[in-house]
Amino acid sequence: MAERLDGTVALVTGASSGIGEATALVLAEHGASVALAARRGDRLAALSAKIRESGGSTLVLDVDLTDEQQARDAVERTVAEFGRLDTLVNNAGVMLLGPAVGAPIEEWQRMLQINLSGLLYCAHAALPHLLRAAENGPRRVADMVNVSSVAGRVARAGSAVYNATKHGVGAFSEALRQEVTGRHVRVSLIEPGAVATELAGHNRPEILATIRQQFGDAERLEAADIADAVHYIVSRPRRMAVNEMLVRPTEQSR
Repeated sequence: MAERLDGTVALVTGASSGIGEATALVLAEHGASVALAARRGDRLAALSAKIRESGGSTLVLDVDLTDEQQARDAVERTVAEFGRLDTLVNNAGVMLLGPAVGAPIEEWQRMLQINLSGLLYCAHAALPHLLRAAENGPRRVADMVNVSSVAGRVARAGSAVYNATKHGVGAFSEALRQEVTGRHVRVSLIEPGAVATELAGHNRPEILATIRQQFGDAERLEAADIADAVHYIVSRPRRMAVNEMLVRPTEQSR
């Protein structure tokens, strides 16, 4: 049985759309106060209003998490507002695909900054608070959920740097898990397959056409499916840790 999250506080990055938005909604529905972090403040405000209308508590954090100080401030503002931090969902990311030869270096830099640096900045700032929550929180356990991808398991032509960032997230998550699991901070990695979100839409038109051709009419996951998986991870009893979860659409073979 899932445990309620009443009295706990979650910080969700990339909360302005897709998986982040859906995750914030489901965590709030199950009792957590939720800090919403992203760069699109108007969307965060709309999401915050929706959660508050249902009786939830939120904090809007209009921040660029690729800036270390802004990432640190986001964590500290969350703790200042709600008094603690029990759950960090590192969801913010970008997927810019295409051949490595001739690729715009700016796309590589952007993926490194958001997918790796932003995640690391948030993790570093949150860890002391998560450790404290595991010691004296209402559930006596804390969670960091790092959102990776199937691309963090399988390298493919056309996604070299995206693969590199997501493999990096996986390696960091497992090493960190080994360091803090004995103190009841659970570090979990979730690896979605194809999800119907805005993620692919940031690609160049010719790359986007290739992506559409690759997946054709196959039914993709919805953001709510991954949010449900995140909720499953963080709502387990203290004795149980879900270290890694790979979630593909039924029709996706690899």
